[in-house]
Amino acid sequence: MSTSPRGAPRWLRRMTGPVLLVLAWHAASETGVLPPEVLAGPSTVISSAAGLITTGDLQAAMITSLGRALFGLALGGTIGVTLAVLSGLSRLGEDLIDSPIQMMRTVPSVALIPLLIIWFGIGEAPKVALIALGTAFPLYLNVYAGIRNVDLSLIEAGRALGLSRAALIRHVVLPGALPNALVGLRYSLGIAWLALVFGEQINATAGIGYLMANAREFFQTDVIVVCLVVYALLGLAVDFIVRTLERIFLSWRPAFSGT
Repeated sequence: MSTSPRGAPRWLRRMTGPVLLVLAWHAASETGVLPPEVLAGPSTVISSAAGLITTGDLQAAMITSLGRALFGLALGGTIGVTLAVLSGLSRLGEDLIDSPIQMMRTVPSVALIPLLIIWFGIGEAPKVALIALGTAFPLYLNVYAGIRNVDLSLIEAGRALGLSRAALIRHVVLPGALPNALVGLRYSLGIAWLALVFGEQINATAGIGYLMANAREFFQTDVIVVCLVVYALLGLAVDFIVRTLERIFLSWRPAFSGT
């Protein structure tokens, strides 16, 4: 286990900041510095979370929101990676694909919400489409950069060994682009949660955003905080999964991990 020079476990050091933040929040709530109508205290938030868990509302909302985020990520990621591979491996593909992608990625995804509603209605489709749009571009940019930044000497070595084009792509180019692809996946996951927050404001009838919208109508800051914490925890969980994948698939590449 990683420790500091004084022997403190690393997990304990990482928890220090959040714990101090919660203690300061609790102190401000208890002393009246932070009125409950502005922001509910930690004890009220925990009580509200327990109530939502007891009724099953929170679990159902989490499953709905997680499903939307993962479906949108899968759709956007497939499109982004496919276009990046076509553009990165071929100059013709780059000429046809890269310029339109670079123009489209500068348009804020949120600004497309009115068009998505016109095209897909107010059901699940515009929510998933918004997440897909937001997640496709980071994966495209990182996978494309990863392919184009593969060491040219490795390409030449593969050709000298007689590898075919397909074998060269499979054994040299794509593994070389994997670190960038995983970075792009982490960016896309962060954007997926951001897009989910906006998407669930489109006439949602279920999900974490639906709970937040109802809580906003009744000024229930405790429920709003519960929903924000759930968003954060879900994002942290999927980020942990990607970090685990990085350790598994990039074990062949030693990297600096800090001092």
